[in-house]
Parts: sequence; C-alpha cells; structure tokens
Amino acid sequence: MKTRVIAAAALLPLLLVVVLFAPKVFTGILFGLMAAVAAYELLSCCDIKNPPRLIIYAAVSAFWCTLWCGLGLGYAWVLLGIVLFWVALFAEMMAHRLTFEKLAICLAAGIILPLLLGSLVRIHSWKEGRFLILIPFVLAFLSDSGAYFVGMKFGKHKLAPTISPKKSVEGVFGGVLGAIIGMIAYCAVLQGCFQFDVNYFAAVLYGILGSFAGVFGDLCFSAIKRQTGIKDYGNLIPGHGGILDRFDSMMVIGPLAEVLLLILPVLE
Repeated sequence: MKTRVIAAAALLPLLLVVVLFAPKVFTGILFGLMAAVAAYELLSCCDIKNPPRLIIYAAVSAFWCTLWCGLGLGYAWVLLGIVLFWVALFAEMMAHRLTFEKLAICLAAGIILPLLLGSLVRIHSWKEGRFLILIPFVLAFLSDSGAYFVGMKFGKHKLAPTISPKKSVEGVFGGVLGAIIGMIAYCAVLQGCFQFDVNYFAAVLYGILGSFAGVFGDLCFSAIKRQTGIKDYGNLIPGHGGILDRFDSMMVIGPLAEVLLLILPVLE
C-alpha cells in the first residue's frame, strides 16, 4: 500500500502538469506512449510475441492512433495509419505467420484500445479542453475511492466473484455517490473560480453513468486477466501494475465522457 501511495503521489502531479500547462502536443505524446505500452501489455498477456514485429506493428499503430489529435491532424491521417496496420497484419496472416484469432487481438491492441484511450487527447484538443479533460479523471478517481471505502465498510454482496472477488454491490453504489459528489464539486470550482456557466443536472448524470462505466471497464480487463491467468498486466507503475491495470476503467469512462460532452455539455 505504501508503494502504491508513493507512486500515485509522484505520478499524478506530473500528469496534471502535462495536461494543464504543457503544449497540447505533449498530452498526445504522453497518452500515445501509454497506448503503445498498453498494446504491448495486451499482446504479452495473450502470449503474442512471435514474430516480434507484431508487437512493433501494434505499438506504432497505438501511438499514432492516440497522437494524431494532439498534432491537430485531420481524420485522414489516422485512417491512413489504420489501413497500413491492417495491411501489415493481413500480410502476416497470408504468409501463414499469424492466425485470425491472434490478428484480432492485434487489432484490438493497436486500434481499439488507443482509440478509446485517445478520447482524452481528443477532449484536450477542444477549446476548453484543459478544463474538460479533468472530468474523466474526476469520475474515475472519485468513483474508485467511493467504491473502495464504502465497499470496505459495508460490502456484503459480491458483484462478480469469479472475475473480481473484492468488488461488492454496495461498493458500486458508493462509487456512484463518490462520482456525483466529485462532479458537483469540480463544477462548483469551474463556476466559482473560472466563471463558467455549469449544468449541474448534466454533472449528476455524468457521475452516475461515469461510475457504472468505470466498473464495467474494470471488469472487462479483469476478465481478460482471469482467462489468461495473470495477476497484473505489467509492473511499470510500482504498486499499481501496468498501464492496463491503472487505466482499465478509463478505457470506458474516457469515451463516455467524450460522448456526453458532445451531446449534453456540462459547461453552457
């Protein structure tokens, strides 16, 4: 636990400095590198290492699919990257070096995961992106904290015992409460300190949907770990595991926040 807290205390301020103060391209590079590592972690846990260039294909594709918004490039450039990745993988399959099952996992690692994680870069590229990008983090961290403390105190009914034995139904509702409180508090800061007009109804809805999205994302990647027989995806972050261990819920919360911000803006 001590290592976990120290790692979070060291890395969280660094992340905030990058997304709040650094040029926007640095956010694209940071999350692009994280997506590349996530692609490597997924292929490694599924034992896809031969030929080794498959990992290179997936990592490069993941980096590019996440970075393109940070560079301010048009949609055509990311589409070009996806097409090249697709061609490389099917060329390997036609040369009898790759099964379709492994090809599908490579596509998930090199395209789906980075497009999900890349929602943070896309949000950050908007006009008020430096304020909006914190919303997925508020949802993820406050929901996780609420679920942890309520689950520890009141958790009696297991949510998914075969996938994530520590999760409880009571913890889920604690997470919803934590996310709602976090969103209302963050919106109050935006309104009081930065004079934004805030839609508090939208903030509450974000909290409810975001919390459930976080639980679902966590369970998705826990299910992969159970099927592949691993405890953690990696050891990049001391006490936390790999990128997919720490950002599993963000893979769903990030895209959901992007959609909600587009159809029901919290800043009016």
